[in-house]
Amino acid sequence: MIIVHAKLDILPEQEERFLEEAASLLAATRAEEGNISYELFKSVEQEHHYTMVEIWKDFGAVQAHNSSDHFQAFVQTAKTLLASPMELKVFQGEPVQA
Repeated sequence: MIIVHAKLDILPEQEERFLEEAASLLAATRAEEGNISYELFKSVEQEHHYTMVEIWKDFGAVQAHNSSDHFQAFVQTAKTLLASPMELKVFQGEPVQA
């Protein structure tokens, strides 16, 4: 299982547009084969800061997502919405039974 945390610092004046674009991305991505979870979280400590938390079946699913039309369109649009470069962290993990 692959886990991705994408931290996004949004320009204040672009936050509404970002949320519209993100809603489309979320819907399309959740329908992808190999996607386990794709969620957007807003920080309660930093204004205009979001984290996309993604869980994928494997690296192949991540690669398919990264090359998808909807993701590539979002990446192009995001360039005009971000206040700073996206911070990306990728992890490999497995569920733990408690």
